[in-house]
This record gives sequence, structure tokens and C-alpha cells, in this order.
Amino acid sequence: MRRHDLLRSLHEVLQPRTYLEIGVNSGRSLTLSRTRSIGIDPFFTVMSELLCDLHLVRTTSDEFFAREHPLAHFDEPLIDLAFIDGMHLSEYALRDLINVERFCHPGSVVVLDDMLPRNVMQARRDHESSRRGSGWTGDVYKVAEVLRTHRPDLVCLEVDTIPTGTAVVLGLDARSRVLLEAYDGLVEAFVVPDPQPVPDEVLGRTRAHDAADLLARPLWADLVASRADDAAGARERVTAALDDLRPVGA
Repeated sequence: MRRHDLLRSLHEVLQPRTYLEIGVNSGRSLTLSRTRSIGIDPFFTVMSELLCDLHLVRTTSDEFFAREHPLAHFDEPLIDLAFIDGMHLSEYALRDLINVERFCHPGSVVVLDDMLPRNVMQARRDHESSRRGSGWTGDVYKVAEVLRTHRPDLVCLEVDTIPTGTAVVLGLDARSRVLLEAYDGLVEAFVVPDPQPVPDEVLGRTRAHDAADLLARPLWADLVASRADDAAGARERVTAALDDLRPVGA
């Protein structure tokens, strides 16, 4: 399954009230939204017809989230579905996730792109040296390991999508400050010279879920239903829905 097909299916099963996207580019993924949406990209060149109530912001994600009320376009400052496809460096992707989680509720879903490079060249931090290959992912794949290590309360599901893999993050908690407090130390470990040793399970996608199988699970209805619960009830419902999810190969 291609990444846009996964995203289209998530829009269909979740029927999000709000959608936020980091990394708009030509607007292809934004064409999938039919809800109130925010798109963030300092260099967007939208070429597609967009059919949603949209706030399109030509700025960096850091500047956007530094605003006093960044989600003023939404009735409430809550994100049901987010797609992070910004700068392909691990420290940027992690920072985007930290900022997005501040506005999440237990039933929110966050999708990160470019999580499963096929080779070491795709995963280089230096984009210029990777131009001879195709599908530059950078080292965004490191974010999944950070979540497994530092946020075991989250469910981070790598998904075998074409071309460069995705990850779906569930069970988000706007109250958590774990990643923010660990961020500086994590970045120090992230920034290493190319070429980097990429784990075999990333290159081989041995932990990755089949997208169609994942979409067929009943948990999506529980995530939607949790929006009507109070905060404690929503987290309890979502926790129960995620209990049977285990990494492939575990």
C-alpha cells in the first residue's frame, strides 16, 4: 500500500474533526482532507485542488508552534489526525511530534512519514550526497526507537508502505513532558557523521505491519468513540483498544 492510500484510509475510518499536516509541498496529501485543516510548510508549492476548510501557513513548524494560539483555526485546540512529513532529520521530526502531542487527546492519531529507508544511502543526513539515490528519508527512523525506549506508554507501529515506510503513533498524552526533557540529550546522540549504521530491522522492515491488516483492526472505532468520553474514560477506552497491539517479530 502506498503512503497516501494509508492516509486516505485513516481519513475514512477516523472521520477526523481536525487535521494538521507538517510538510505540505505540492499539496497532494492535503487533497485527502475534508475537514478543518492546518497545513504548515515554509516552501509549499501547492499544485492540487484542496477541498477542505484550510489554514495554509508559509512558515516553519517551530515558528508555528511558538505562536500564542497556533490552533486558532480549530474550534478547540485539539488534533484528531496529524501527518508529519517535514524536514527529514530525526531532531526535526521528534520536535514536530513533541509539539503536535501538546494538542492531542487519547484518541488522536499521528502518522510520521519516511520511517523505513531501504538502504544506508537513503538514510544519510546529508541530502546532497543522497541525490543519486531515490526517496531520501534522512534519519527520521530513529524516532521510533526513541518512542520505544522513552515512551513505552505510546504505541508506535511501523507500517510497510511504499515508498519509504510510515509509523502510526497512538495513545498520545498531551500532559507528558518526557520527550521534551530528554530532547537535548537525544539530539546529541542523533547527530553523527554519514554513513550511519541503520538497524537491520529497519532496512528489512521486519517489525513493520501490513497496512491493510492494520486498517482492518477494530481499534479505529474505539478511537473515534473515545472523543465523546470524559478524559479518564477516553484514556481507559483507548488503552483497552490498544492492548492487543504488539510489534511484529516481538
